[in-house]
Amino acid sequence: MELQSAGEAFIRPGQVLTDRSALAAVSRWTQAVSEADGVCVVHLAPGVDPCELTAELREQGLRASPNHVLRGQPLFFGGPASRPFPAPQVPHKPGRARSDVVVGLLDTGVAKHPWWSGSDWYARVGPEDADAAEGSQAGHGTFIAGLLTRRAPGVRLRVHRVLDGDGLTDEASVVRTLYRMRERPPQVINLSFGGHTFDDRPPPLLSDAIGALDDTVTVACAGNTGSDRPFWPAALPCVVGVAAVDATQQRRAPYSGYGTWVDACARGDWLTSSYLGTGEYAGYAAWSGTSFATALVSGAIADAARHEPAKKWIRSLLDSEETPQIPDLGVLFPASL
Repeated sequence: MELQSAGEAFIRPGQVLTDRSALAAVSRWTQAVSEADGVCVVHLAPGVDPCELTAELREQGLRASPNHVLRGQPLFFGGPASRPFPAPQVPHKPGRARSDVVVGLLDTGVAKHPWWSGSDWYARVGPEDADAAEGSQAGHGTFIAGLLTRRAPGVRLRVHRVLDGDGLTDEASVVRTLYRMRERPPQVINLSFGGHTFDDRPPPLLSDAIGALDDTVTVACAGNTGSDRPFWPAALPCVVGVAAVDATQQRRAPYSGYGTWVDACARGDWLTSSYLGTGEYAGYAAWSGTSFATALVSGAIADAARHEPAKKWIRSLLDSEETPQIPDLGVLFPASL
């Protein structure tokens, strides 16, 4: 994927996202337009700066954004969380629990694994949504699927592969996937990826796509930035942003994003879960990152949603003055794996 740096954010060069209302305003700079699933990707003429054009369109009151690049967040460069480590087999039986709750998992896909062998939801995972076989984040989605299914027994996953093997995607791909989910919205969506925007403002089309899923709780990671700079989509008001705490579950993991825009936190260090059965791995790994803290929170919400609407439950928890809070990390969800 071709990238361009813009204000310590990454974008797809020469691309701006808009809705139809802005097409006339950008026509003089447009080389081509691809429209699908609720978003227009405007391919700009050579030499046009997508960030400058976005700022100009927003001044006119139009919905626009550079096509930001987003990345999965298991990585802490230079630290122990920089890759997964092989782990011994983790005993786990899915049991007979059945839940009507559906979690949308947008990630690298999900690979075959004993934990969900024979499950109804995995039988619906087609080749296009299988986990990436190669890349620095291959197995990321499979790892998260294990955390979700253990934290919320009987939950059904709806898998959408939006990240490549290196954990990369762009805003347009995510918006289009979310748009297609409107017909059958899940109760919970797990987004263990994100990124910065060029101007630190909310990305409007991504915000619109998430906000349109009225009864869905969208959960996203706060990023492995070690800073309080807003990380999107976690920092959106309509999203439950999740930071990571260390193994003590009392302190922020040093790599985790934090700030007033974070809503919740869970353990992110050295979690063990399902993984690819290739090379030195026998289907299990230990991995760290805000990606995985996010899965624990998503799983807790999905488990609670068996008895109460997911959105009602999480709003009550986050808004209650009696709920213990960790400054700049939000509500602690204790790990129960």
